Amino acid sequence: MTSKHISLIKKEPLEKLLEKEIWKAYGAVSTPGWVVELMVRLAGIKKWENLKILEPGCGLCEFLNFIYQRYPKNYFIGVEAHPEIFQYASLLYPQFEILLADFLLWETNHKYDLIIGNPPYGIIGDKSHYPIHYLKPQKEIYKNLFKTWYGKYNIYGAFVEKAIYLLKNKGKLVYIIPATFMILDEFKFLRKFLAISGKIKIYYLGPKIFNNKNVSTVILIFIKGLKGIELYEVKNGNKFIKYYKKEQYQGEIIRFETQETKEFEKDKIPLGEVFDIYFAARSPEVKKHPLVSKKPKGGLVPILTGRNLHKGWIDYEKCYSGFYIPQKYASALRDFYAIPHIVVGHTKGGKVISAIDKKCYPWREELHLIPKNNNVNLEKISEYLNCDEVQKYMKALYKEITPHITITQLKLLPIPSNFIKGRLL
Repeated sequence: MTSKHISLIKKEPLEKLLEKEIWKAYGAVSTPGWVVELMVRLAGIKKWENLKILEPGCGLCEFLNFIYQRYPKNYFIGVEAHPEIFQYASLLYPQFEILLADFLLWETNHKYDLIIGNPPYGIIGDKSHYPIHYLKPQKEIYKNLFKTWYGKYNIYGAFVEKAIYLLKNKGKLVYIIPATFMILDEFKFLRKFLAISGKIKIYYLGPKIFNNKNVSTVILIFIKGLKGIELYEVKNGNKFIKYYKKEQYQGEIIRFETQETKEFEKDKIPLGEVFDIYFAARSPEVKKHPLVSKKPKGGLVPILTGRNLHKGWIDYEKCYSGFYIPQKYASALRDFYAIPHIVVGHTKGGKVISAIDKKCYPWREELHLIPKNNNVNLEKISEYLNCDEVQKYMKALYKEITPHITITQLKLLPIPSNFIKGRLL
């Protein structure tokens, strides 16, 4: 490759060097320059000399190059899985040690002072459903290798875990990653792993940091061997709003708690004390069930979805799922379909949208609240869940982290105790 070609590479972001489907399959995305600068600043390194600095999934070494231009007296190591990008980076930066390897499977005896970068993110699976299909052959290996892997795990979680293993004591990890690990149940083991392994600082950037990607992101700062948690929000790239600093953190979900949210919770009880909360039958279960039909017939009713659920009411007529089942056998999908209960939308843009299913219809997905006893006023609670005060509370606590409402979030949601008959106030 000629020097002219190398010069052209320097001017092109990663996305333009590879076909769209290829770089998406690797979960790659270039990092805005101002974010790179902010991350290096937030690393809080006092003396930039003789440090071993590692950039996993390095691409074109955005972070290594930024640091090198200012602090060249360090050791720079990059790991890149894509052969073509590896070749480009090696030619561009002969002063760095760049290795062609899958970072998650890469073995080394070295420990690092600073690990910094923008790891890939996405769920590994089939090409038709998930962005990172290139890594599907290794998925089972990853699942067995990483203790934090759980459910529909996003690959960035494994990059966090692997990096922590490679840090020196008091070494620092600085990643920009999706904010979803803060609250989603899929990351409950990752949060606990972070809690027992070191101290975390989170700087919330919000959505649309990356072009054409409406993903809320954070800068995660991890210091190995210390304890506690700090939470900040970044405004306009350089203003920091501090939410709290806690000396102890056990791995619970991470929320933007304020004095206002604490006031809202006062004299209320968690929803989880009153309801068992379940996720409905998923699409694969519905499709393969012998009583389910794709055609409307006499005696069959639609299997409902979130599109049937509205604020305070349910559309029982339209069949958005494309599936039907005899209503009397709805409980064959989930036994709790057989009793009147509250349904809450799983993906409603972070809002709590609820209604009472009085007709006991079958559902595909969504969250279902089953009262633990008969002293619960379903009407009042459903109306309350839809109210503006609840939406304001949820928006304040969880911002734009995800459009999903999780079981854990609902369990923690405070409700007035006088909605429970016979309960002492």
